[in-house]
Amino acid sequence: MNKKKLKISWPNKLITTVEEGEDWFVKAKMADFEIPTGCLIGKCGACEIDVNGETVRPCIKSIEYRNNTNLNIELTNDPFW
Repeated sequence: MNKKKLKISWPNKLITTVEEGEDWFVKAKMADFEIPTGCLIGKCGACEIDVNGETVRPCIKSIEYRNNTNLNIELTNDPFW
């Protein structure tokens, strides 16, 4: 089964091409963008990003196709962080 290719628009204005199933942190680093980290097991929410308006915790979720091959990334605004 072929993995879908996706384009990611990062908050730093870079656009990269990735495959579904790849690691968010690795791809963000390659795009010179830092995703904040905390516990790295999905409990604290420090790494939350918004992917096309939907909140994702990249520490427990890999990049996935979501009915759109263009993914727009924004940092989630959390008043507790």
